[in-house]
Amino acid sequence: MTHLLSCFRFVVYAVVLIGITSARADSYEAFFKAVAMDDAATVTSLLDRGFDPNATNPQGHPALLLAVREGSPRVTRALLAHPELKPDAPNAFGETALMMAALRGDFALAQRLYAMGASTDRAGWTPLHYAASGPDAAIVRWLLELRSPIDVRAPNGNTPLMMAAGYGLIDVADELLSLGANPTLRNAAGLDAAEFARRAGRDRLAQRLENESRRRSEKTAPGSGGVNSPS
Repeated sequence: MTHLLSCFRFVVYAVVLIGITSARADSYEAFFKAVAMDDAATVTSLLDRGFDPNATNPQGHPALLLAVREGSPRVTRALLAHPELKPDAPNAFGETALMMAALRGDFALAQRLYAMGASTDRAGWTPLHYAASGPDAAIVRWLLELRSPIDVRAPNGNTPLMMAAGYGLIDVADELLSLGANPTLRNAAGLDAAEFARRAGRDRLAQRLENESRRRSEKTAPGSGGVNSPS
């Protein structure tokens, strides 16, 4: 009889555990579906029931980063209002919500994330790389005002100037150049900013970058009176 009772209790416990696990799985799926659909009501309801605002999806992307990347502003606001949110949590690739805001050109969100503690200075890819690839020159200027290094290198050697030349606004590339970005630098594949522009079909920008690279090279050549010339 005691053995039967123990077995019964075990079965009941197993059923309850399976039910809890199933409910959690359903909540997890519902949460990330709501993030993608900008369903703030569902997200808020799950958060109020104790769902972790810093949960990551199976690919390792935090909910906030996904909301910003997918263009879910209502969900973004709901997450930002949660007291336990970690606004600078990176995904498996080192990307953050601030980087996504910079890429999307959402200046107001980028500023809010920064005010909440998001970092503008990271190892590897940085918000400035993403901003230089995006549609808003004001974010690039803002990040430079915050002392983001203008020639910061990504793991593959790319600089913000290369990203602007190949993917961002031509005006941003020109502005970075005017502010002192170095067009002579090359990435791990041996490409400079001019080559990025050339491959993007921006021949006039490529020519300006090549001219500036040539000017700098001549200025620093031995015997030119530049920084590498003997005194």
